[in-house]
Amino acid sequence: MHIHILGICGTFMGGIAVIAKQAGHKVTGCDANVYPPMSTQLEAQGIELTEGFGPEQADIGCDLFVIGNVVSRGNPLMEEILNRGLPYVSGPQWLAESVLREKWVLAVAGTHGKTTTTSMLAWILEYAKLNPGFLIGGVPLDFGLSARTTSDPFFVIEADEYDTAFFDKRSKFVHYRPRTAILNNLEFDHADIFSDLAAIETQFHHLVRTVPGNGLIVANGIEESMDRVLARGCWTPVERFGADAGWQEAGADADGAFDVLLGGARLGRVQWDQLGAHNRMNALAAIAAARHVGVPVDVAIEALGAFKGVKRRMEVRGVVDGITVYDDFAHHPTAVETTIAGLRRKVGKARILAVLEPRSNTMKLGVMKALLPGSLVDAEKVFCYAGGLGWDAADALKPLGAKAQTFEDLGQLVEAIAVEAKSGDHVLVMSNGGFGGIHGKLLERLGR
Repeated sequence: MHIHILGICGTFMGGIAVIAKQAGHKVTGCDANVYPPMSTQLEAQGIELTEGFGPEQADIGCDLFVIGNVVSRGNPLMEEILNRGLPYVSGPQWLAESVLREKWVLAVAGTHGKTTTTSMLAWILEYAKLNPGFLIGGVPLDFGLSARTTSDPFFVIEADEYDTAFFDKRSKFVHYRPRTAILNNLEFDHADIFSDLAAIETQFHHLVRTVPGNGLIVANGIEESMDRVLARGCWTPVERFGADAGWQEAGADADGAFDVLLGGARLGRVQWDQLGAHNRMNALAAIAAARHVGVPVDVAIEALGAFKGVKRRMEVRGVVDGITVYDDFAHHPTAVETTIAGLRRKVGKARILAVLEPRSNTMKLGVMKALLPGSLVDAEKVFCYAGGLGWDAADALKPLGAKAQTFEDLGQLVEAIAVEAKSGDHVLVMSNGGFGGIHGKLLERLGR
């Protein structure tokens, strides 16, 4: 079958493309903007990309159009597909019907940490020789690609609460029907499609309703929002992780190592170099979910010791004259705060220069702007790229005083960071997009 994917360069739809290609289908696709790591992955898979959504693509000769949620009414190619009555389906529905139907699905949901936790879980199953398929919203360094399909029964998927398509406003994750579900955390986000936290909790409860009685829900034990979701009705055994819950972490040291406890009993110690309390929570969830499919806890702990992490998650992009430049996907204030806290634990009293692009739909709307100063307070200097925002970033960051600067010109931003940075500094760049290639530009400027 020849499928043509609209919105192919998004992390999810790019993963769909890889899986479809591995399954033997001819795959082509189009998108408006292309940037690594997804563009690199698609090119490596030999998938032909078309720039833009020209209506002439309706004549490409495919059997089915697979539609990403970036596509809306008014898109010229989508309008042509609708006018001509050509066959189309959403990405999540295609995946559910074509790949997941015969699988034991392990789904990882939550506002934060989905990509990292999904990567951890897939790696644990791989280390245990279970050969899982997976679809992850990023590129795990242990695999080198974001998605694959296998003939073995397990499939690990990052379960996003964002809507499915313009013609299906349910959250993506209701299509996946997991037997093992991680509910990692839950905060207000996606202000462009959800009116409040209660609306997101409703979608999470829809996911809970799809988990069978012989399955398992691994739920964050320290968040009231998760308690409210499960209180609406739960028909599946639940294991909690976090403080005062079944799975706990203790004895963390500055290098990131920690003990794993279940019911107060110590089961082993994870020796790794991942940073932050949030990653320890992610690890507990992954260990619990892996145990549900038969992976012994000691094997999961050993696997995490070899876990390399995920591209764009505290990824070191280069070191110039003692200045370390990191790339991180953080964009929600909570993620920004925990990312900085994790780096602080690693670098001690060294200076952190936080560089932020508020690029997500929620951040562009300014819904979270009042929370930004608090999330950045532990950095010595803050540089914010304000290009394309509909609100005054400089005004929002006023509580940080002189240590915060905003720029609408990327070149000026790079220059200001380069002038400020000195040997021993850690430059933490945070964005959920390509950020205009700032990492390479900054490293080149520092190298002069």
